[in-house]
Amino acid sequence: MAFYLTQGTFSFLPPFSDDEIKNQINYALDHNWPLSLEFTDDPHPRNTYWSMWGLPMFDLKDPAAILYEVNECRKAYPNHYIRLNAYDQRRGKQTIAMSFIVNRPANDPGFGLIRQEAQDRRMRYTLHSYATDKPSGERFTD
Repeated sequence: MAFYLTQGTFSFLPPFSDDEIKNQINYALDHNWPLSLEFTDDPHPRNTYWSMWGLPMFDLKDPAAILYEVNECRKAYPNHYIRLNAYDQRRGKQTIAMSFIVNRPANDPGFGLIRQEAQDRRMRYTLHSYATDKPSGERFTD
């Protein structure tokens, strides 16, 4: 059984094929949700500041064009996590309606659990991404 980082709307499912990604793009476009792509080599669950691939695709209504952008981002950043976000504008602010990972590095060393003793015998826990032990740009190149 393969283990991989799970984040986003479909984190309970195995990674999507391109056809399944295109189906989700269609669903977002049917709901008038603009899409954007983001990438990172620091996949910590609390890292919400991923780099954006271009500008949000407010004007793109063709699923093939959006999938083309996904594939171009994959070519440029094959060893990064890439996620596709869909925004729901109905509330007048950028609310994520759907977000899921569309690319993963071939090799992900995973996370470690760090325990720290605190005041009054309390224990604090946090996650440490083993990938961040390497410099940015070299994290998933093994």
